[in-house]
Amino acid sequence: MVLMSALYTAVATASGRDGRAVSSDGQLDLTLAMPPALGGDGAGTNPEQLFAAGYAACFASALGLVGRQAKVDTKDVSVTAEVGISSDPAGGFGLSVTLRVELPDVLADGTGARLVEQAHEVCPYSKATRGNIPVEIVVE
Repeated sequence: MVLMSALYTAVATASGRDGRAVSSDGQLDLTLAMPPALGGDGAGTNPEQLFAAGYAACFASALGLVGRQAKVDTKDVSVTAEVGISSDPAGGFGLSVTLRVELPDVLADGTGARLVEQAHEVCPYSKATRGNIPVEIVVE
């Protein structure tokens, strides 16, 4: 895939799962901690939560883009991303994602489902995960 010059580059530094994550502009400055499900105290956020927030926001934005292109109002759409981490057969770890897209009643005629499919094609997170991790999309 050939990309044009970056329109924006985010820069963040982290010191591990039990530490801090800080963006270069200081807008993000978070304590990181292992979640209780993985043996931690949960006294901070974790990479899976950060990925879930980013993917949900990006996918909602992609829905807005394809909605505007189709002249369809998508302002009442919401996206929830569930990011799971599991052991893999090679002894490492892998991620999985479920995107729950809540559509307003006005998009229940099939238009909403088509927009969700189009958003999945243009969303940078969807492109990055395609073929790399399982992503399930549930339209609610």
